[in-house]
Amino acid sequence: MKVEKRDKRIVDFDDSKIEAAITKAFEAGDIDTGPVRGITKEVVQIIHERGKEVINIEEIQDIVEDTLMLRGFTDIARRYMKYREKHQEARRILQMVGVVDDLKFGPNAVTVLKRYLLKNEEGKAIETPSQLFRRVSGAVASIEKKYDESADVKEYDDLFYSMMANLEFLPNSPTLFNAGTALGQCSACFVLPIDDDMNSIFTSLKHMAMVQKSGGGTGFSFSRLRPKGARVGTTGGVASGPISFMRAYDTATDVIKQGGRRRGANMAILRCDHPDIMEFISCKSDKQAFRNFNISVAVTKKFMSALRDDAEIELISPHTKESVMSISARAVFDAIVHNAWSTGDPGIIFIDRINEKHPLNGELIESTNPCGEQPLLPYESCV
Repeated sequence: MKVEKRDKRIVDFDDSKIEAAITKAFEAGDIDTGPVRGITKEVVQIIHERGKEVINIEEIQDIVEDTLMLRGFTDIARRYMKYREKHQEARRILQMVGVVDDLKFGPNAVTVLKRYLLKNEEGKAIETPSQLFRRVSGAVASIEKKYDESADVKEYDDLFYSMMANLEFLPNSPTLFNAGTALGQCSACFVLPIDDDMNSIFTSLKHMAMVQKSGGGTGFSFSRLRPKGARVGTTGGVASGPISFMRAYDTATDVIKQGGRRRGANMAILRCDHPDIMEFISCKSDKQAFRNFNISVAVTKKFMSALRDDAEIELISPHTKESVMSISARAVFDAIVHNAWSTGDPGIIFIDRINEKHPLNGELIESTNPCGEQPLLPYESCV
C-alpha cells in the first residue's frame, strides 16, 4: 500500500507513523499510552479493509479521529483535531509565503528566513531553507582548503550545516544573503573614513551605498569635518558642518533600504571637542531625524578630567587646529545625559582608551561599527 502526501508525493505506508502520532496525542493530554497500540491496529485494519492501493494522508487522519471517538477517547480526538487544524493553518501560511518548509521550522521561522533565500527575476524564492543552509555551509567550509590542502571540506560543510539546521548557530545576515554567490560579501559591519573635503565625503557615501546594498552596516567619524560656518577657501563660502552631511548619508540609506533586503544601519561619531558637538548631541531630539543612525560622542581623557574638576574644555576646529571657544564639560555631559534619556542617543565612546589598547601602533581608531561594540580602523570590517 502507498500513501499520497499533501504535496502529491507517493510514499510507502508506514503504520509506525500512525502510532507515533496517536502516542503524541495521548502524551499531550498526560494520559497513559497503554491503549495506543490497540488503537493503531484498529486504524490499520480499517485502512486495509478499504482496499485502496493508494490512500490519501487526510483520509488516514480522518480514520484516526473516528477511531478515537468510537473508543471513547473524545478529549484525545479533540486534541488531535486541533493539532490537524493548527498544521493546516501553518501549511496555508507557508503556501502564502511561497517557501517549502523542508526543515519543518514552522511558518514564523520560514517567514523570517524567506528574505535570505535566493530569488529569481520575479522575486520568487528558488531555494528552500535546507538549500540556503547548504549553500552557506559549502561556501564557508571551502575556505579551509586555502589554509590546509588536506582539510576535509565535506566534514566542515556537514558540521556547519548541522549547526544551522538544528538552530544551534546562525551566521550574520550578509553571510546568509551572499555566501556561495558571485558577491560573496560576508562581513556585517565596516568603518569608512571621512576627510575634510568633498571628494572624501562623497567617496565614502558611495562606499556606504555599496556596503549597505550587500547587507552590511557602516560606521563613520565626522570629527575631521570643519564646523558649521567655517570658511571654505576654494569657494569663498562657508561650511555647512558635519551634521548637514550626516543628513545626506541618512537620506542615501533611506533610498538604499527601499530597494534592499533589510534596512541600513549607520554609526556617526563626533569628538567631544568638536565645535559642533552640542548640535550633534541633540540632533536626534526630533524623533524623525537620523532614523538610520546611532550616534556616539568620542570622549577623551581630557574631557573626563575637566568633568571631574568642573572645568571647561576647548573646542578645536579640526581644520585649523585652533581653539574656537571654551565650554563647560559639565554642560556637554548634561546634554549627553538628557538626550540619551529622552531619545536613546548619544552613546559614549572612550576614544583614548580604545587607541591605547588596540594592537596596531601608529594606527588611529576613530569609529566603531553601527552597534558600537567593535572599534575598527578605516576600511576594516567585522562579521
